[in-house]
Amino acid sequence: MSNVTAPYGAFELKSTYQKNMLTAFILGAFIHLGVIGGFLLATHKSEVGGVTTRTIVVKSITDLAPPPQLQKLPQQTAYQVPEVALPTVGIPEAVPDEEAPENANMATQDQLKVLSAPPVESVEDAPVGDIVIENIDELLPKPDDFIPVEQQPQIVKSVTPDYPDLARRMSLEGKVWIKALVDKNGKVRDVIVAKPSGVDAGFEDAAIKAAYQYIYTPAIANGQPIAIWVMYPVSFTLND
Repeated sequence: MSNVTAPYGAFELKSTYQKNMLTAFILGAFIHLGVIGGFLLATHKSEVGGVTTRTIVVKSITDLAPPPQLQKLPQQTAYQVPEVALPTVGIPEAVPDEEAPENANMATQDQLKVLSAPPVESVEDAPVGDIVIENIDELLPKPDDFIPVEQQPQIVKSVTPDYPDLARRMSLEGKVWIKALVDKNGKVRDVIVAKPSGVDAGFEDAAIKAAYQYIYTPAIANGQPIAIWVMYPVSFTLND
């Protein structure tokens, strides 16, 4: 019997390499997991560390900021809305033919408007006040109105004014310009002083009193008599 000696190490390595390989694989996996976990943990800590928090310590109630002021809202006014009654609509009911009228005329819209209109107060029942009726056939002009005419009024009757006693005693003289409104009948309707004498001696009153007594022929415009203002001077002079 021959003794054959196998080289040392081949059997031992063959019997243990699977076990060593599994151990190495597990160790490698743990190392990789440890490296990855450490990297993630370090990243999370850096992110958390970047967030800063502020803590306010209040030592006394006086350190607190005053509360916001409350604004008083304006008082709302309640308005009472009057209740309006809804109109009632009648339901027509059938009646026997014996009770129905033979000739039933329905009111038209115009007749209903007349019935619903407010009553007209008669003139006799109306309160009597100051009623002024103007003559619309003759419109009296104002003193400064310019009216073109075909013929100016002509004096039919003139009256010499009385010389004021005060002016006579004081030997005063003067001139007054008078404006007179002559109507379509030639009568003087109104008199004003266009330019006073400048002397307070009664010349104006005397000239106005005499002007109302004048009589004229009326002014003519478009072949019709009209009212117009005329102006003329009245001189007061003392005769020696």
